[in-house]
Amino acid sequence: MPTILPPSRPQQQRAESELKLRANGVTDGFALLGVRAYYLKSMGAADKNDRGIYDDAIFLITPSAYVTYNANCDPSVFRTRIATLKPGKWMYKIGIHGMSKPPEKRYKALVQAAQVVVQRDGAADERGFFGINIHRGSRNSTSSLGCQTIHPDQWEAFITSVEGELKRAGRKEIPYVLVERTV
Repeated sequence: MPTILPPSRPQQQRAESELKLRANGVTDGFALLGVRAYYLKSMGAADKNDRGIYDDAIFLITPSAYVTYNANCDPSVFRTRIATLKPGKWMYKIGIHGMSKPPEKRYKALVQAAQVVVQRDGAADERGFFGINIHRGSRNSTSSLGCQTIHPDQWEAFITSVEGELKRAGRKEIPYVLVERTV
């Protein structure tokens, strides 16, 4: 089986992450930053943003925290009408992932707090509530039908840190800024 997880966590410096946040309207330094194709040159097909591997990055940035996570910001596969979250600033909150699944398969994750825009394979952009969550992936797959996923070895630390930072700041929602890697 091919490697779907890079050998290390993302190494982007806080100043660069904060610059990307400010460019997308986050001026208080409190957000999640997703960088699609973060490992563009070192994972998967050369110079191509791949699906099905953790070649992206998500950063938790607050006044009291800066933590990096291996992530997937793409659907796992190409399939007609599968959704890909468009770059931009989107609002998320703590909620439950897997509401259509049996109760024992549901778990705490970040869920949409407002509408997002997605590009569907083979179709036009759409705006709405689509269940584009930020949730736990798996070891053998990124487990995404359009969601943003964190490798399972990093998931508990991620959701615990995000929830703790929201409580510390007295907030219910966190902006999620998704950008494309610039070479």
